[in-house]
Amino acid sequence: MTHTGKIEDFGILIEPATLKIQRLLPGPIERVWSYLTEDKFLSKWLASAGMELQVGAPFEFVWRNDTLTNPAGNKPAGFGDEHRMKSRITELEPLRRLAFTWDGSGDVSFELEPSGDQVLLTIIHRRVADRSNLLSVSAGWHAHIDILTDRISGIEPEPFWDNWARLKDTYRRKISA
Repeated sequence: MTHTGKIEDFGILIEPATLKIQRLLPGPIERVWSYLTEDKFLSKWLASAGMELQVGAPFEFVWRNDTLTNPAGNKPAGFGDEHRMKSRITELEPLRRLAFTWDGSGDVSFELEPSGDQVLLTIIHRRVADRSNLLSVSAGWHAHIDILTDRISGIEPEPFWDNWARLKDTYRRKISA
């Protein structure tokens, strides 16, 4: 599915190194929570993680972005077949909030809020190191959320890498140097 690119689809900087991105998803909230926490769903839009849902629990994200869509699209130079990152759950409120460390230097939170028969997902990624990382992270979260939206909606997502590259160019223009 081609997403509209409406301004509300795009992430915004709420502080110089903090990205906030939101998306309304089809409910119910229990299904959306499953896509955020259960490996069989999480691995279909983001990465494998094998989380034990407990504050303090360590886990490892394993990204295999080439497997998220078929076809995967044109992978940019410099990306391998797999990327791993150790994390730890820092906050947990089932069906409402999940927060975890990100690459030892930042942190990410997922918040869910009911909105009629939909669910508002808010992702906040704090302490992004620099502009280059901010562009990659912004495009990455946006592309992954596009896949999540499509998967929950029963739609086949567009090729991950093509969408990511297009979004990175858009964020390059939107986020000032």
